Amino acid sequence: MSNPVIACRNVWKLYGPDPVNFLRELDGQDPGFEALREQGYISAVRDVSLDIHHGEMLVIMGLSGSGKSTLVRCLSRLVDISGGEIDVDGADLSALSETELIDLRRNKMGMVFQSFGLLPHRTVLDNVAFPLEMRGQDKHARRARAMEMIELVGLQGREEYFPRELSGGQQQRVGIARSLAIEPDIWFLDEPFSALDPLIRREMQDEFLRLQDLLGKTIVFITHDFDEALRLADRIAIMKDGAIEQCDRPGNIVMNPATEYVAKFTEDIDKARVVHARDLMMPVSSGVPEGAAISAAATVHDLARRLVDDLNPQIPVADENGAVVGVLSRDAALNVLLGTA
Repeated sequence: MSNPVIACRNVWKLYGPDPVNFLRELDGQDPGFEALREQGYISAVRDVSLDIHHGEMLVIMGLSGSGKSTLVRCLSRLVDISGGEIDVDGADLSALSETELIDLRRNKMGMVFQSFGLLPHRTVLDNVAFPLEMRGQDKHARRARAMEMIELVGLQGREEYFPRELSGGQQQRVGIARSLAIEPDIWFLDEPFSALDPLIRREMQDEFLRLQDLLGKTIVFITHDFDEALRLADRIAIMKDGAIEQCDRPGNIVMNPATEYVAKFTEDIDKARVVHARDLMMPVSSGVPEGAAISAAATVHDLARRLVDDLNPQIPVADENGAVVGVLSRDAALNVLLGTA
C-alpha cells in the first residue's frame, strides 16, 4: 500500500493546566478518560494512531463529546496537538510555519462544516469564488472555476441567487462547491448534512457519493449517524472519550465489533445490507470452485438469490478486474442473510 496521505502517531489533545509536561510524565501511558479528569485534564483526543490513504473516505463517528470534531481540527491544525505527531504528505504538521500552514490549507485542504457559513450579501457564484479571491486569482479565472463547481453540484441556473433564496440542501451544495473550488487533495467534512431534513439528507449523501466517484478525493467525514457512516465509508473509526475504539471496514465492524461500546452501535443493523463478499471471503486453498464469480463488492443482500439457488458450498469471489481473489462460504453468507451470524 502507498504511503498514507495523513499519518497520526500517538496524538493527544488535552485541556488543562500544563498538558505538554503532563504527557511527558505519562511516558506513553494512557490512564483513561476518568483518571485524567481526576487529575484536572479533559482528553479531547487520546493517544490516536491512524493512517489515511489516498482516495479513501474515512468516516469518524461517535456520540457528542467523543472527540471526533477535535480530532479533525487537529488533522488540519485548526487546534494544536498536545502530544504525538501528525504528518501530511510526509511533512510534520506541527513543524510548519504560519505561512506554510496557510499555504497548505489554501491549496491542499478543503473544509465543509455543519453551519454553511455562506456570505449572505454575496451571490452563489461569488460565494463559491470567494476562496479563489482570497488566493489572489484574477476575476475571470475564478468565476470560470466557480461556474464549473456550481455545475458539478447541480446548481446551474442559480449562480446569481443569494443564500436566503436557496433551500437548506442547496445552501449545503454551495458550501461543498466552495470547498472544491480550490481543488483540494484532502477534504474535511464535519457533520455537513446533520442540519438537513431526512429526505434532503439522503439526496445529499447520493450527491456526495457521486462526487467522490468522479473526483476520488481523500476524505475525512464526521457524523454521529451510524447509518450514514455505513453508507458512505471505506473505513469507519468509532470514537469514545477521545480514543478510537475500532477502525475498520464497515462489514468488519458489524461482524466483529472490537468492544462492547462498538457492539451497541451495530446491534440493530441489517448485516446483510452492510457485509460484503470481501468481508466473508477466504483464500482459495484447493482450486477455484465451479460457477460464475461474484463481485467482492457485492453485499450479502445483493447475493440473496444466488445464495438460495446455488447449492455449491463455496462461490468464487472476483475483484474489480475480474480476477478471482477468494471464495465465499455459502453457509457463512446464509447465516448473515438469515440473521443467525
